[in-house]
Amino acid sequence: MDIQKLSGTAQALVASGKGILAADESSGTIKRRFDSIGAESTEEKRRDYREMLFRTGGVAEHISGVILFDETIRQKGADGTRLVKVLADQGIISGIKVDSGAKPLPGAPGETVTEGLDGLSERLAEYAKLGARFTKWRAVITIGPGIPSPYCINTNAHALARFAALSQEANLVPIVEPEVLMDGDHTIDQCLEATESTLREVFYQLGHQRVALEGILLKPNMVLSGASAADRAEPGEVAEKTIDCLKRMVPASVPGVVFLSGGQSDTEATVNLDAINRRAALVGAPWQLSFSYGRGLQAAPLKAWAGRAENMKQAQRAFYHRARVTGAARQGLYTPEMEGELASV
Repeated sequence: MDIQKLSGTAQALVASGKGILAADESSGTIKRRFDSIGAESTEEKRRDYREMLFRTGGVAEHISGVILFDETIRQKGADGTRLVKVLADQGIISGIKVDSGAKPLPGAPGETVTEGLDGLSERLAEYAKLGARFTKWRAVITIGPGIPSPYCINTNAHALARFAALSQEANLVPIVEPEVLMDGDHTIDQCLEATESTLREVFYQLGHQRVALEGILLKPNMVLSGASAADRAEPGEVAEKTIDCLKRMVPASVPGVVFLSGGQSDTEATVNLDAINRRAALVGAPWQLSFSYGRGLQAAPLKAWAGRAENMKQAQRAFYHRARVTGAARQGLYTPEMEGELASV
């Protein structure tokens, strides 16, 4: 394990003004997104869509890395160039999702555990040869009556730590993603409690598994009210409670926090990220506070593309715009007026 290499990659992924595109949707997830625009989800169509994003002119100004799916890391573009090389030629780092998804947790109704540890060492070695420099594993924590349970949190935290340790042994930076879902009508304080409990156990397990914290990135949820809550918290409160939570639970040796968009709309994810960075500038924070967005970067270009090649330029403009405004929010420099600048991109 090369700690210096891991730390350098982690720091490059959270370089100033930049963040990560999560393009690692499973076959089922991307099919649902393609269904929403009336496009058939074939391997070629998925390749065309992702290649369109990756080849967007100037996007490397705001995107430091891309999380790929197993299918994508093996694919070549329409001109025969490997997609990993398309990204590398722009200075964008390729990563790979390595978990196999959340499955029902035995003895815990309504809760899940993420699987995929079997054979992971061998898969990591292969992904490194294919050009990956970082990895990602997502655990899912649900808020509801009587949950999350300590059993669910502990089981998922242990798996996250095993994944992280194995990734570092392969000289790949692990992105540790414990997501407390925003599904439901819970209050922001319930989210805060669940997030703190989850992060406390995650970092305990990371220490227990001898993971070098300077060579990881944390991909958590923001502390938010439930999506269907009657009185959802405003960005200022989201920022205050998110920063407070991180300062209590996340060691300063972690290079960066790359928030997930987690079902928020494009604008909500951007505004909240901006508020978090403004708050961090006021109170001080030892980590880079960036983004690792999937839907938060892709919803607009997906709609603009609509599965048709003639819409490619329009979709690329939409993607560049979302990357640009999210990059501004990552520095606390976003303004609502930026949303009106798409036409000039």
